[in-house]
Amino acid sequence: MKELSVFVDESGDFGEYENHAPYYIISLVLHDQKMDISENLNILEREMAYLGYPEHCIHVGPIIRKEKEYEYEDLEVRRKIVMRLMAFVRHIDMKFITAYIEKMPNEDTVQSVARLSKELSSGLRDNLSFFQHFDVIKVYYDNGQSEVTKIISSVFNALFDHVEVRKVMPAQYRLFQVADLVCTLELAELKMKKKMLSQSEELFFENERILRKNYLKPINQKLLNKENY
Repeated sequence: MKELSVFVDESGDFGEYENHAPYYIISLVLHDQKMDISENLNILEREMAYLGYPEHCIHVGPIIRKEKEYEYEDLEVRRKIVMRLMAFVRHIDMKFITAYIEKMPNEDTVQSVARLSKELSSGLRDNLSFFQHFDVIKVYYDNGQSEVTKIISSVFNALFDHVEVRKVMPAQYRLFQVADLVCTLELAELKMKKKMLSQSEELFFENERILRKNYLKPINQKLLNKENY
């Protein structure tokens, strides 16, 4: 049995349109279960413990914004946490795809969900041969937003007949935290292109050149396309 695990995360919400948060993003991290990543996981766990965060669930957005458990953490340490997760991504065999929409003023939730469903479906169809290689596809999501749960279930089951959708907690899987990283960096890239980076993002990433070189370029090498499968 060839099994593909798909870890899903999202950025944004389907509430009222706000100028400072115009995007809704879904990220899918794809892992072929025959590819062993246990040693890479062990390395990441050791490095996180060294930084003072043993068995810690990484949340990249709060790290950048210096929120929640990172409120009193030094900028250098916060950057190191993200870079350790980035190194983990670089060294494992995984791919990802994203789908996003720019929210429109006066657009209701039904319209937003429909547009995002089309974007996700298009991304999956573009790589149909990759997904058809597997006997079963297991999709993991934390059911954070009911609209996303419906999108995932409807789109995947419309395209494939060997899908299982499971609820998980983010702390259970590092690859779920990678999906969070992908979402956060996709949002940063979209905002950078429109000169919309927040003060906390500008402080964390330092400048656009570093954001592109140290974060966007390495992560985008894992983007699923027909040339890398």
